[in-house]
Order: sequence, then structure tokens, then C-alpha cells
Amino acid sequence: MLRVFGLRPTGVSAGMLRASVPCSQQAASVRRHSTTTTTTNSSGADTVPRGTFSMQEKLPRLPIPSLKDTATRYLRSLEPLLTPAEYAQSEKAVSSFISPGGLGPELQRRLQEVDQNASHNWLEDIWLKKAYLEWRGPSYINVNWFALIGDSADFPLLPNATRGQVSETQIRRAARIITHMLEASEALNAQTMTVDKQKGKALCMDQFKRQFGTTRIARMGCDELVSQYPATARHIVVMYRNQPVSVPVYNSKGQRASLAQITAQLVEAVRAVDKVIAKEGAAPPVANLTAAHRDDWAQARAMLELDAGNRDSLDAVDTALFGVCLDVDVDASAAADAERSVAVFAHSDAGANRWYDKAMQLVFLNNGRMGVNCEHSPVDALTTGRLLMEATAKEQGPLRDIAAADNLAPPQPLRWNVNADVAELITKARGEARDLASNLRVLLGTSADFGGALQIKTWGVSPDAFFQVALQAAYLRHHGHATATYESASLRRFLHGRTETIRSCTSDAMAFARALDGDVSAATKSLLMRKAAETHTELSQAAALGQGVDRHLLGLRAQLRNEDEMREASLFVDPAFAKSSTFVLSTSNVTPGDRFRGGFAPVVADGYGINYAMDHKDIKFSVSDWRASSATDAQAFRETLKSTLADVGKVLK
Repeated sequence: MLRVFGLRPTGVSAGMLRASVPCSQQAASVRRHSTTTTTTNSSGADTVPRGTFSMQEKLPRLPIPSLKDTATRYLRSLEPLLTPAEYAQSEKAVSSFISPGGLGPELQRRLQEVDQNASHNWLEDIWLKKAYLEWRGPSYINVNWFALIGDSADFPLLPNATRGQVSETQIRRAARIITHMLEASEALNAQTMTVDKQKGKALCMDQFKRQFGTTRIARMGCDELVSQYPATARHIVVMYRNQPVSVPVYNSKGQRASLAQITAQLVEAVRAVDKVIAKEGAAPPVANLTAAHRDDWAQARAMLELDAGNRDSLDAVDTALFGVCLDVDVDASAAADAERSVAVFAHSDAGANRWYDKAMQLVFLNNGRMGVNCEHSPVDALTTGRLLMEATAKEQGPLRDIAAADNLAPPQPLRWNVNADVAELITKARGEARDLASNLRVLLGTSADFGGALQIKTWGVSPDAFFQVALQAAYLRHHGHATATYESASLRRFLHGRTETIRSCTSDAMAFARALDGDVSAATKSLLMRKAAETHTELSQAAALGQGVDRHLLGLRAQLRNEDEMREASLFVDPAFAKSSTFVLSTSNVTPGDRFRGGFAPVVADGYGINYAMDHKDIKFSVSDWRASSATDAQAFRETLKSTLADVGKVLK
């Protein structure tokens, strides 16, 4: 994958960063236990750690750009979005902000002070709070991302899986993937997982510490993350018929269960839930609360935690290494269709059979198809994608099983004591999740008219730049104007780096977009396309070096102390700031897409979520929108994007 999933800019919208509503340090923190393996020389002194995290101390800290540089880049990003009069007003606002008498220099000083006191970088805590943990809407759909995982030849899809029944293929494939994910967790614990590199340079591996045993906890006003590294939990949580089951995958001595045992544990988990439901009826669907408004869920969780049994059940879910969802209540035709399967992985049946707060959930349909649903707060999709790609690569062919673990404890369905108030909140959550799910539309598309990344590279153009410039042309064709566009860039070359924004709507991209359907020679179109692609590549490289626009502006805004300062901050008060950060096009490059077709919801009411993969022979993409919007039409825009990609390919041939 070249890019991480686009994070929801709603977390950094004009109304979300009120300095008067801070998140407490305790609530915003990531609770985890960290250890570092070191080697010792003959004199007994510690030397540099070796293994997965061996390069961490050599990584540079994320820089704070200068005010002048950020102002220049910001104004450049406004050019295609504003009229000359609006742009002149924005120039004045920016000039006032960064001037010696403006508020910008003081905010910059405060941010530099934050950097001096930060353990790793100035952005880490600000980003976690403002972009994720303070978000009060449902994480369900709005924050969680999803993906369709490639089918396996070793576990061929069942053509007629029976709705309501678990299948052998489903269980066997789930057990195999669980086995390989446990291997990954053990490799991280032992620090034997290889370090990710980009062009020979090591990338930060810190996010991998939050892949396993990590859960977002709903709290009033601001959530928290609970995580453990090394991940020493001995169980996973399995969702079946909307009921969570604690399933041991290690014995009390820490010996991992064999593949045969994991298979048997899944079968037993299914039997245990079926037995409880047959005898007592379905337990209250507490898991549905994870799809609720965060403060509703926080209120319900606080009430649940008053009961000792509930606390034990919540702890079992929170500490589980990861989630596994065995879906049986899916129509066979939906399970067989890739596009309809994506909808199941995105939101299931109004949030059913998921615990959306888990950092990672592996979802298996009863026809053998696999997908994932992941909570975005602790990590970016790039790291999760690596684990998934390595696990699915290992599921091919026979596996030499390990010895069975002695005295493996049986699965335990979790029990709940729910009062009337919690029951009412569950009902509310279910209804609101149904409304949200029915509003989301996700469509898949493929462009293979001229090939894929290999062909684009022969034209001397970056595949990512090709898609982003073509996307601008498609949007202009379809909607008749330019719009603010978000593409995520990884900051993992820096210590504890997450993401930066690439503002893909540029003057050069729009010049080409207008020329594409204009009375312009083919040679001129080609020159304009190449210039636009070069500009995009320059912006991408700058963003990856910590020289973007949005993260610096976020850091500055986070230093505002009161409403008077907010009014004084001319850059942020200027209407162009809200316009340029209302990302109608939210995009992410998740190459390769042959085994990983990801997606996410639009980040604004009248926007699109565009996920794409530049594979060797074709371009795979998804388009999402909100059905309630009268301004968007994902189905029509998908066709416009597909035809525009083909037309841009012709320009470069």
C-alpha cells in the first residue's frame, strides 16, 4: 500500500477545535505497557535494541514547518477554489496572521514549546485527540474503515451457503487466518518482524504495538485507548449471532493452540452460543452500543460497569487480541457479490455482529468470503494492511500444524446484566445504526482500458499522480467546478508519525482538467497533464517530509486558548479556511488492490469517499456517498471517473 486511508477531516473542521473544551490527559492517553529488548556487551552496558524496533532511536522527529512556508503552501492550495476577490481577501487574512503583530507567531511559539515537552513529536497527542478521541458521532461507518479481502483458492467460495448456518469453509478459513495473525503477534512480541522501509529508509514501527490487544473505550466527552505491548492476552473475541464469546487461543502457560484446536474452538464457540440462545433466548445485544453516538455508548458503558459480571465481560472484549466475526445472517446472493459483500463489511446489518471498538476485526461470511472492519484511532491502515497481506499469503497451501496446547480452556459466551436504561440505549443505537447504514452507498469500479501502473510508468508519470489528476478532471466533468480534495500521505519516516494531507486540487490539475474537454491540441493536453502530475508529486513528497499544510494548521489551532483568540486568528476566521478544509473528495491509495479492496465513508454530507489501488494491469477503486445527498451520485460519478481515466490514458499514449 502506498498511502494510508483518509482520516475523517470532520475531526478538524471549523467547529471541532474549541480550546475551551479540552480533552483530559488521562482520557486521551493510550494506556499500554511497553518493554524494549536490548542486548548487552561484555561490560554489561546496554547497546542499541535489535529487531522490529531497532531503528526507532535513529528516526528523526517530525519538524514544525515555518509559518511562512505553510502560509505559502496554503495560499497556493486556495488558488483553484476561490474567485480573485476571495483570494485577495485570504491573502490579507494570512498576511495579518503571520505578521509580527499577528497571532500566528505566538501560536507557533506555543507549538514549539509543545514539541520540546513531547516525548516523540508535537503532533501525536493533538492528532489522537482532535481527529479521533474527541469525535462524538458514531465511530461506526464514520471512523472505522473496511475492506474486502481476496478470495482463497484453498477455501473456494460456497455457491449456495445456507443463511443462518455456519459452514465448514467459513470455520476452516477463519481458523487458518487466526493462526497466521497469532504468528504475527508473536513476531511483534519477540521483535522479529522486519522493519518496514521506503526507498531503503526505515519507517516508524510504533503503530504495530497497537495492532493486537487494543480497544477504543467510550468515555463522556473524549474516549481513550486501551492497549498492551507486548500483547500477552491469551484469547480472542468471536462474534456470532450478535453475541461475543471469549475464545482462548493460548493455554495458561502461553502455548499457542494448534490449527486443529483453533478450528475446534470456533466450532465450540458456535455451539455454546446456539445452546445458550436455545435455552435462555438471545442475550442483550450489548455490542450494538459500539455503533452508537459515543456519549450514548459512554453513558451505557458507565452503567454496565457498575456490575461486576459486566466488568468482567467488558474486560474480556477490551483485552482480546483481536475480533473475529462469523456472519451467518447474510443473504446468499449478497455474500456471493463482491460489491454487496463490501456493504456487509462496512456496516453489517445495522451494526449487528460486530464490536466496532476493536482495533481489528476479521469478518468471515458463511460462503468463505473474508473482509475486515477496523477502528482507525490507534493505527493507520498501512500497518494493518501489511499484517493482512502476509496472513492471506500464508493461507495458500498446506500448513504443518504445531503440537496441541495442553489444557486449553473452552470458549465462554459473555454474560450481561442490562437494566432498562441500557436496554433503551441499545434500541436507540440499533435504530440510528440502521439509518446510518441505509444512507451509505459503496460501489466498486475497475478501469482496465489501457492497463495499470506498469503502463503509466512507461509514460514517465507517477501512477498515484495520474489517478489524482484524472480524479480532478472527472469531478470537473461531473460537477462543473473544482473542490477541496484530501489524499493521505504517510509520515512514518518520522518517529511516531501518522499522516499528513496532500491537497490534490491544484491550479495545474485544474488547467489540465479544463483542457481535457477543450479545443486544445493533443500535444498541449499531454504537456498540461505531465505538469499537473509533476506538481502533485512535488506536493506528495513535501507532505511525506512533514511539509504539508493541514497538520501544522491543526497544531496551531490547538494552541488557541479562548474565544477571543479564535476571533483574532484571521487565517482561521477567513471563510476560505473552512472551504478549503471541507474535503468533498476524500481519497486514499491502498495499492495493491488484488487482495485488499478497502473503503471508507465520505467525510462531509455532500462528498465522496474514493479508495483506489494502482495495480500492474488495472486500476481498482471504490466510490462512496450518502444517499441523502442531492449533490452527489456515486453510481454516475463512478462511470464518469472510469471514462475519464481512460481518456487521460489516451492523452499520454
